[in-house]
Amino acid sequence: MTDTVRILGIDPGLRRTGWGVVSVTGTRLAYVGCGLVTSESGDDLATRLRCLHDGLMRVVEAMRPDEAAVEETFVNKDGQSTLKLGQARGVALLVPALCGLPVAEYAANLVKKTVVGSGHAEKAQIGAMVRFLLPKADPESADAADALAVAITHANHRAARARVAAHAAPSGRGAARIARAMARA
Repeated sequence: MTDTVRILGIDPGLRRTGWGVVSVTGTRLAYVGCGLVTSESGDDLATRLRCLHDGLMRVVEAMRPDEAAVEETFVNKDGQSTLKLGQARGVALLVPALCGLPVAEYAANLVKKTVVGSGHAEKAQIGAMVRFLLPKADPESADAADALAVAITHANHRAARARVAAHAAPSGRGAARIARAMARA
């Protein structure tokens, strides 16, 4: 009998952080839930980050995931926006880590390639494929659909990550080469 693993995917954002939870039994994916954690744009940064923290804590407590995956930050032309997004991403990484969950990170292009087949897919394509792969899912926002895509990506890559971690040397060029290859996959 294969164990079931619940995966929390997070698409970080300062205004809207999407979250999605899937369960994986062997190669079978099942939709568990998805939604948004929001903050008010008029509030100061510390208050907004606290809102994201508290909201994600409630998600982890309610959904009880076993693992988490967070989308990596892309760099905007506006440095201030990139910095704020990075701070929201820090909260997205911190909350599951504080709850004792292993946390994986995935580049946006890898998420798109895994779910849609193209690293440059549009949001609508991601949403359509998430609905195809998880027929019971009906995310109400692109952020929630993106978070489910992050969870699906982790479900597809977690076994390979575990094999690499088990066989890679703790340091050295070999481990770095394997890690770079995994990031490009």
